[in-house]
Amino acid sequence: MFELPTLPFDKTSLSPYISAETLSFHHEKHQQAYVDNLNRLVQNTPFVSLSLEDIIFKTHNIEEHKAIFNNAAQVWNHTFYWHSLTPPTLFSPPGTLTDLLEKDFGGYESFLEAFKKAALAQFGSGWAWLVLEDGHLKIVKTSNAETPLTDKNVTPLLTCDVWEHAYYLDYQNRRGDYVQAFLENLLNWPFAEHNAQRS
Repeated sequence: MFELPTLPFDKTSLSPYISAETLSFHHEKHQQAYVDNLNRLVQNTPFVSLSLEDIIFKTHNIEEHKAIFNNAAQVWNHTFYWHSLTPPTLFSPPGTLTDLLEKDFGGYESFLEAFKKAALAQFGSGWAWLVLEDGHLKIVKTSNAETPLTDKNVTPLLTCDVWEHAYYLDYQNRRGDYVQAFLENLLNWPFAEHNAQRS
């Protein structure tokens, strides 16, 4: 049985950029629902003994398993998102990533601009990601439960959840303000570096 992962920070520690109320609903209601649905859907199936990642790989683009994929991927995406966040700090990209940001985006400020543009361009629900592919940083966006995890050539480094439930209590319809706060105050660069080193 899959369980709701604990948050890697205290619920009050992202304030004022993301409130404890938003985190409570987002984590304890939305992600918990994905966990519950996944456990129900995999009962009495061969998927029940697989890891979360293996379930995602084996159900991706398989129409008869779409519900299983959607819930498994949303459990994974949300857990990755929690680790992409850090309480407001002075963290900046480590040297290796700084060099890549310069090479692939023309510098840190250009990266921030490109990421925000992608996050705002995602129509409807979805995600904006910083990924590493063939030694190059790229920004990609995915709809609904889709995830770059399914691309074996891509390593996800960071993500921003742009489903409305991620920001509506704090920002209402101002997705741009939420993304700006995420980029300027909450990015967990040590997590991104750790993922890059594993690729």
